[in-house]
Amino acid sequence: MNAPITRRDFFKASAVAGAALAIDGSVPAASPGQAKSCIFLMLTGGPSQLDTWDPKPVAPSDVRGPFSPIRTTVPGMHVSELFPKMAAMADKFSLIRTMHHEYAPIHENGFQLLNTGRRFGDGEACPSVGNVMNFLRGSKTERGNTRHYVSPNTTVETGLDLAKGFEPGFLADRVEFQEAGTGRNFSNESPADWLRTFHTDARDERYTMTGFGQNCLQAMRSVTKDRGRFVTVNMFSTVFDRPSWDCHASPGSLRCSLSDYADSVAPIFDAAFSSLIRDLDASGRLNDTLVVAVGEFGRTPKLNCHGGRDHWANCWTAIVAGGGTQGGRVIGTSDAVAGEPKDRPVHCSELVATIYHAMGVSNATTIPGPDGKPVRVVDAAPVMELF
Repeated sequence: MNAPITRRDFFKASAVAGAALAIDGSVPAASPGQAKSCIFLMLTGGPSQLDTWDPKPVAPSDVRGPFSPIRTTVPGMHVSELFPKMAAMADKFSLIRTMHHEYAPIHENGFQLLNTGRRFGDGEACPSVGNVMNFLRGSKTERGNTRHYVSPNTTVETGLDLAKGFEPGFLADRVEFQEAGTGRNFSNESPADWLRTFHTDARDERYTMTGFGQNCLQAMRSVTKDRGRFVTVNMFSTVFDRPSWDCHASPGSLRCSLSDYADSVAPIFDAAFSSLIRDLDASGRLNDTLVVAVGEFGRTPKLNCHGGRDHWANCWTAIVAGGGTQGGRVIGTSDAVAGEPKDRPVHCSELVATIYHAMGVSNATTIPGPDGKPVRVVDAAPVMELF
């Protein structure tokens, strides 16, 4: 099932997928509100679309990169060979392959847009989706002892001293924010206790082997115990001097390369994400828990002189699962080198609108703006093909 495919196979399956996409695009709009919670996985550094979830095996060698595509459980959907666990459960998630924004491809712009739906510019910082949910639904859950928005690690070093959108922004005087610690400090319960809760072998190290995996586990704990409705997990705390998705392969502090993708970055994500989805599904909570995984931009279609890829905001891939969305779909098609959307471009603000829609919040909903006048939660429409 996960054997590398030939170029002929790829073209044949892609034709089938194209027909499926045309059908998916006509799916009637679903009523919002199925998702009770959201786990937002920020793939710090910006994954390369070509080397992850939008492979281009027939592109020139300096574009397609070193990895081969593999089949998934969904006919016509292929992913990089670095993600065999995801390939085996592709019916549980969907891909948006035409993410983009129009601003400079710097980390901070992407963070702002994906966390809030807006770029701040010279104005006041906008509130994150989690903080907006705090305002709309009250800072406390119905149990009265926790807040809606939880994040285990909001300090992310990306080079510029600019806000990244985790904060309450102009809602600062109206909401409370709960920032938990990372890893074992996220809760007082041990990972083994939580694995038992989900009838999983306590010796299973799918989560506990890595900080990101453990934070995914604790995010699941938070939403299933009603101790947080919107949980943000940043996969890495920095893009400097250690592996991340920021694969410049440059000398010095930005030396992370595609070899690091193969050795650690991709396997960590493949194991943690697939385990998170599988355990949410097994516990009966996947349908009411939206899971979104996305980086702040993509990477240049052509390899740089060091064999890495630089920042690229014109086209990249987001992953969406659960929360009333349908699995096994591919939204949008990129061009031959995954450099631009070929059809159905999806702006960052549309992904944010999709999160609100899944959680029962219309994009016409308003909140008090910086001057007290009402502003919409997001100026975009949701990606209805996911529902």
